[in-house]
Amino acid sequence: MHEFGIATSVLDTVERRAAGRRVAHVRVRAGALLRITEPALDQAFSLVAQGTVAEGATIDLVVVPVQLTCRTCGREEDTADALAVCGACGGADVDLRGGDELILESIQMAEGHHVPGNPRRDRGDPARPR
Repeated sequence: MHEFGIATSVLDTVERRAAGRRVAHVRVRAGALLRITEPALDQAFSLVAQGTVAEGATIDLVVVPVQLTCRTCGREEDTADALAVCGACGGADVDLRGGDELILESIQMAEGHHVPGNPRRDRGDPARPR
């Protein structure tokens, strides 16, 4: 399962960005050519995140389609299937573009009572005037 390697890479980035704060949710954008399945990524992330700031965090996967261009009929279309054939003529002589990206799209931090150094003075900050 290559999802473990991907989950480890995502976790490394999440930990750097979180800077010690607890993480509640992560959203990843991955190209269809990577052939990542959400259940496998979810399971892998849960396992690699144990004992880290992301322990218990949920992860969402957004699959970015591949742009397929048929060399036989010229049709262009988007597909989430990395092994797709042309939807118009059924030809397998196709060019694929994109679909190989892996982007950490967002991180949602767990609600904290006070985040040191936060100028907005989050709820529970003892220095916040009442």
